[in-house]
Amino acid sequence: MAVTRQVFDAVIVGGGGSGLRAALQLSEAGHSVAVFSKVFPTRSHTVAAQGGVGASLGNMQEDHWLWHMYDTIKGSDYLGDQDAIEFMCRKAPELVYELEHFGMPFDRNPDGTIYQRPFGGHTQNFGQNPVHRACAAADRTGHALLHTLYQRNIRSQCQFFVEWMALDLIRDRDGVVVGIVALEMETGQVVLFQAKVVVLATGGAGRIYQSSTNAYINTGDGLGMAARAGIPLEDMEFWQFHPTGVAGAGILITEAVRGEGGILLNALGERFMERYAPNMKDLASRDVVSRAMDQEIKEGRGVGPDKDHVLLKLDHLGEDVIHKRLPGIREIAIKFASVDPVREPIPVVPTCHYQMGGIPTNYYGQVVVPRGQQHAEPVPGLYAIGECACVSVHGANRLGTNSLLDLLVFGKSAGDHISAWLKTHPEQRDLPRQAETLSLARLRSLESDEPGESVTQLGAEMRRVVQHHAGVFRTEALLSEGVDKIRVLAQRANQLRIVDRSQVFNTARVEALELQNLMIVAEATLVSALARQESRGAHARDDYPERDDREWLKHSLWYREESRMAYKPVNLQPLTVESFEPKVRVY
Repeated sequence: MAVTRQVFDAVIVGGGGSGLRAALQLSEAGHSVAVFSKVFPTRSHTVAAQGGVGASLGNMQEDHWLWHMYDTIKGSDYLGDQDAIEFMCRKAPELVYELEHFGMPFDRNPDGTIYQRPFGGHTQNFGQNPVHRACAAADRTGHALLHTLYQRNIRSQCQFFVEWMALDLIRDRDGVVVGIVALEMETGQVVLFQAKVVVLATGGAGRIYQSSTNAYINTGDGLGMAARAGIPLEDMEFWQFHPTGVAGAGILITEAVRGEGGILLNALGERFMERYAPNMKDLASRDVVSRAMDQEIKEGRGVGPDKDHVLLKLDHLGEDVIHKRLPGIREIAIKFASVDPVREPIPVVPTCHYQMGGIPTNYYGQVVVPRGQQHAEPVPGLYAIGECACVSVHGANRLGTNSLLDLLVFGKSAGDHISAWLKTHPEQRDLPRQAETLSLARLRSLESDEPGESVTQLGAEMRRVVQHHAGVFRTEALLSEGVDKIRVLAQRANQLRIVDRSQVFNTARVEALELQNLMIVAEATLVSALARQESRGAHARDDYPERDDREWLKHSLWYREESRMAYKPVNLQPLTVESFEPKVRVY
């Protein structure tokens, strides 16, 4: 197979919010930028974000970035790095106003300022009262954001490679990342892309779960690329289960519904969150609400013939409010739950939603690998941003609205850092000889005539294992069995075969490559979860029900080589303010 080569200053893998924000910063600075996306950029998963961007604008009531920082640290169950969290919360208002100037159609207050709504875990004055902090465009905020950024990138003449899949990173003998191997999905052509900098912005990997709000494209491609290149994955035991996925469908019902005044009810008609979070109630942090819902169902107060879900009531808000603030949610409820929320509640259940862990980075977006106990070194030429990265601002549990904020803040931060570096490093490093060898070998193995594994069957088995063994509540016995099972499946993933090679757009080939990436993420998740012997944030162990700051106030690192674990300390030192010391987390 003949392999051609193209050359750019920067290659960005992923056309979602973080990739587009970094691309905009670089292309407007005059650098040549290539953005790779498996789908048209405005169909990237950022488009599904509904509720808002968190920023302490104070348009509705008094607010302060320090309160936002406190809420984020508390929400992370004190596993978030406080330097990165301060950086993000300080930058938030600036980035929102910048979006406004780009033309993003935020909802407005009567005085013309950006409308803000309450969201789970966001408070005034260090936890006292709920605060209006989510800057919203109805319940389609991600859609508005993605279109705004894409249009700005078109204006800046950024170059897009649509329906391309990145296969592997290319590193030279000095360990410097000098490009990627990529596959054009329609033709099957493999091309080398040489670059001074590679940015991974491939989003999350929620498709390792059977029930997920994630799009089918969220297959952990960046994590697979990093792990194959010898880079560890950080905090992979922490997966956020969103409290309100449509029961039986997994479609997201935004937290904005509860922010606007929606309430959760059990089969007895009780507003049960008053028992679990007396102050914040339905607007407690997501992990708290998800566990409360799971507990209600386990104790027999679930709704429906199988008592396997609860109800989200919003008819009391009135048709006008629902039509103005939550039009997409009404449409989703009618289509996927066959209920009109103007008249009846929506059946909901906790559903896998967000990956808190990922590729370890600093707040400039540089991928950093630990060297010894206290020292970490950047991987030359490699950055990661968005959900595939672990900065870590989300720690053990992400606050709602901080995902869109994350991709904006660190997308721009990475763009600025890369641009400054490119101006002083004009040279291109050479690609190693036969840089495509390993990628081509993987592709050839998929098309072998030898008997092998079915992508469909193996994928279904993997999702069942992860769903059952790494759900909302976990135990050592459950996780140990899950690790054994997933390691067997990971070995079988090396024997994947494309049965029907005549499929249009090479979908079978792409799905096989995606499953290999997902299998890496699944193994990292189960091994990391088994190792962490405590309950913290989204990681709830029935056999270790308490948080253990003495032994486990540290980040986990999973290395694909020998599937081994290592650890690094949490950074409790902010940039300019006093540290927030760990304390009991109540809402």
